[in-house]
Amino acid sequence: MIYSKDNSVHYIGGNSCDSWVLNDSCNLSVKQEKMPAGTAEKLHFHEAAEQFFYILRGEAVFDINNEKFSVKAGESISIQPKSEHFISNESLDELEFLVISSPSTNNDRIEIEK
Repeated sequence: MIYSKDNSVHYIGGNSCDSWVLNDSCNLSVKQEKMPAGTAEKLHFHEAAEQFFYILRGEAVFDINNEKFSVKAGESISIQPKSEHFISNESLDELEFLVISSPSTNNDRIEIEK
């Protein structure tokens, strides 16, 4: 089957972020996500999953192990398992990106309280 935002499972995450599940198997998760301006996810890590983010539109700021990275449309970044991280949209424009995780992040996200 061919998947797109039009026919995929959709959910709203924290801070009114949209997420479309394009693929979700034990070994691979692919999601297209959209973050409104001025939003961020919570600091967390994954025990097993490596994640790859590809920015489709806008500019993302990643905090990975207390180091900041700015990633623009057409660029990507990888995050290794056990790395403490979060993505934020510090701009005035919407941010849209793909996040590919292997294995799936289902039951593999541990949030960190600071």
